[in-house]
Amino acid sequence: MLLAVLAIIVGLGLLVWSADRFVDGAAATAQYAGMPPLLIGMVIIGFGTSAPEMFISAIAAFQGNPGLALGNGYGSNIANIGLILGLTALISPIAVKSGVLRQELPLLCGVTLVSGLLLLNGQISRLDAGLMLLVFAGVMYWTIHTSMKQHKDILSTEIVAELKDDPMPLKTAVMWLLIGLVVLVISSRMLVWGAVDIAMALGVSDLVIGLTIVAVGTSLPELAAALVAVRKGEHDLALGNVLGSNLFNTLAVVGIAGVIHPLAVPAEVLYRDWPVMAALTLSLFITGYGFKGPGKGRINRFEGGALLLTYVGYTSYLVYSISHGLA
Repeated sequence: MLLAVLAIIVGLGLLVWSADRFVDGAAATAQYAGMPPLLIGMVIIGFGTSAPEMFISAIAAFQGNPGLALGNGYGSNIANIGLILGLTALISPIAVKSGVLRQELPLLCGVTLVSGLLLLNGQISRLDAGLMLLVFAGVMYWTIHTSMKQHKDILSTEIVAELKDDPMPLKTAVMWLLIGLVVLVISSRMLVWGAVDIAMALGVSDLVIGLTIVAVGTSLPELAAALVAVRKGEHDLALGNVLGSNLFNTLAVVGIAGVIHPLAVPAEVLYRDWPVMAALTLSLFITGYGFKGPGKGRINRFEGGALLLTYVGYTSYLVYSISHGLA
């Protein structure tokens, strides 16, 4: 078990490092290719920050650990909103000015609802997973279409500023893109092996390990990105990273895993995990949308504290369940 713990620690460290290098390399390469900044932020960076979840869930599905794949996807969404946005808003209230993000908030709510409906029969079949990927393709088409039309959105301005902060020659960008990708695969395999070994040693489900250790670990790139963005006053970029990541996690991460290996859905996902994810997503929509008009959305410190307390309460319940043999 000591070796498994070491694999998780080293795997997480390499995972965070490689995801950061992968995102930087991909964003710089896309910039050299002439891709609009808004598209880089919403697609390239969104994919990059969800790359750890994608690789881990795919490897877990290949190895016959569907609970780990499902727990990683949903657990990361819960951590992204409750832990990352909650903590970020406590440090500095998040003002939502971007019209694109205002459109993405209800879209994420709709996607979350669809994912819940697909869980009702107790499994995510290959057909269900294929439907998720089809919806994901539609979301990506809408994203690309929107980003090509709205060049003056505040999110685009923040992405341009972020790219200028860390200029990178094309050769260096491609090098980090490839190195990041290779290390992502290696570190993901290490993390999955360690997580499954610990779950077996503790006698808990791989679902719970996916919802806790793995979910927090794969969400570290989003946490780092959000804290840096808010420190620079780029509030919409901080929220955009989370929204993009959650869309990828809900549709692509779970969808890819389900296509590789149909996912059995434990009952606790329906009455515990999905409702928490849905409630956090809905609360994010209510606070961030800005019903008084564009640019009026805001996640204040009180609301950030409530998000963080929800995450702490949920995680505490999972830990309690493990300690009392309920998970």
